[in-house]
Amino acid sequence: MFENLNWWEIGALLMLALLIFGERLPKVIGDGLKMLRGLRAMAQNATSDLSRELGTDIQLQDLHPKAFIRKHLLSEEDEEAIRKPLQGLFEDVKSDLNAVKSDLGEVAAAADLKAKRDNATPSDSVAVRKPHTFDLDAT
Repeated sequence: MFENLNWWEIGALLMLALLIFGERLPKVIGDGLKMLRGLRAMAQNATSDLSRELGTDIQLQDLHPKAFIRKHLLSEEDEEAIRKPLQGLFEDVKSDLNAVKSDLGEVAAAADLKAKRDNATPSDSVAVRKPHTFDLDAT
């Protein structure tokens, strides 16, 4: 939560808290921590009750709707049936990008050859860049 704040901003927030709450700040912090402990206990109780009712082991992160459906309601065959059309689309896009990459490589090579033939550097002629490499397997 505070990873985007620098030390000066955190210090300013602490000073603001001291101005607002004054001498009551330790009590307010204690009440806040007590509330967080209560919320954590309620979440753990809810997951244990749900695990007992469903007859499976459920963790707190499994309560995300997508993870819950994937883990407890879909069979492996259902999940594979959902992924199959998207996998085909992914393979099509991947092959198209590989074709574009090879075409760009050929164009760059031809431009370099033409520039050498004209006794000029590639920067003297039309600006030719090397094709950008994509990691197509990174998802």
